[in-house]
Amino acid sequence: MRALLSLAIGSFGIGMTEFVMMGLLPDIAQDLLPDLWARSQEQAIGQSGVLVSMYALGVVIGAPTIAGAVARYPRHRVMLGLAVALTLFNALVVVLPGFGLVGMARLLAGLPHGAYFGIGALVAADVLGPGRRAQGVAFILTGLTIANVVGVPVGTYLGQQWGWRTAFLVVTLVFALGAVCIALFVPAHEGDPGRTMRSELGVFRSSQVWLTLGIGAIGFGGFFAVYSYIAPLVTEVAGAPQWAVPVTLVLVGVGMTIGNLAGGYFADRDLRATLHFGLAGLAAALVLLAMLAWSFAALVVLALIVGALSAMISPAIQTRLMDVAGDNQSIAAALNHSALNIGNSLGAFLGGIAISLGLGFTAPEWVGAGLALLGLGITVIAYRAERRSQQASVMV
Repeated sequence: MRALLSLAIGSFGIGMTEFVMMGLLPDIAQDLLPDLWARSQEQAIGQSGVLVSMYALGVVIGAPTIAGAVARYPRHRVMLGLAVALTLFNALVVVLPGFGLVGMARLLAGLPHGAYFGIGALVAADVLGPGRRAQGVAFILTGLTIANVVGVPVGTYLGQQWGWRTAFLVVTLVFALGAVCIALFVPAHEGDPGRTMRSELGVFRSSQVWLTLGIGAIGFGGFFAVYSYIAPLVTEVAGAPQWAVPVTLVLVGVGMTIGNLAGGYFADRDLRATLHFGLAGLAAALVLLAMLAWSFAALVVLALIVGALSAMISPAIQTRLMDVAGDNQSIAAALNHSALNIGNSLGAFLGGIAISLGLGFTAPEWVGAGLALLGLGITVIAYRAERRSQQASVMV
């Protein structure tokens, strides 16, 4: 248990570094883009969303390349190396000046993300054993969701009071603690010496892998279209004071924690139904949020629901990838986070465009609902294609 908790500290740090940016976008825009902020706050906030996308791009690049390259090495050593890299790259966010350099630091900070979660998920799945794989995945993800309950709101508050870089200093310290705990408590866990980058990349020959990645990249993007711009939704649309932003983030985090654990439980019992329900429910909740965001009471309730439904999808997608990836488990587990962070980048990008076009701060909710429905459509296509393939195999 100490080993899993040590890994969860790192996932807590990842949850903070990925999501604390959302609540601090107005502060970051004012600090790093002062001239644009003076002309148009909406455009400055929309452009600052690029920093969310840069981190997500780092995850997309790093997840398959790092996971494929290190599949042969002992997993406990790999996890320590990834935790050290996360510490150093997030320290760069704290010290580098200027929008461009901060964006580059965010890209670097995203590189180890997918491999950390992917390889950590394999360790957890092995510990819990057959029939509880999704719950093992959910356990590692719990650090990320708890970060949204505690770390992100606290980091947002600290960033609002003492400058946004303070939040990333806390993130850096969390990763340093995680690295120490991994070194002390994670036992030896061998890799697969026979695996090579070439063999791992063979996973991309499967159409089902591509479809599952599409579910995460597009369907989960619906959540990020909204979450990336939660701060102006609370303050500008609902008219709530700035302190209400961390409160809303806490409720989103509570919802994500509940949804993650529920998603692991239900995905072990009916994976397809979990995906269908999560994506359909997410689309419906986002439509309601767009219509009722003027009421702060309705906003916080729906924020909790949106967090729960979005997090329910994540362990289901990761388990689905492990099902369809065959022997390429290391890279498949990491690819889930590539997919989710393509969704992060896509959602933040499309939501930012909608705001920059003057469609208002509720426009990302409509964008998010559309992305969730597209993800549901891909899920239906994937399972129908799998059923046809199975039927064809039986006939042969």
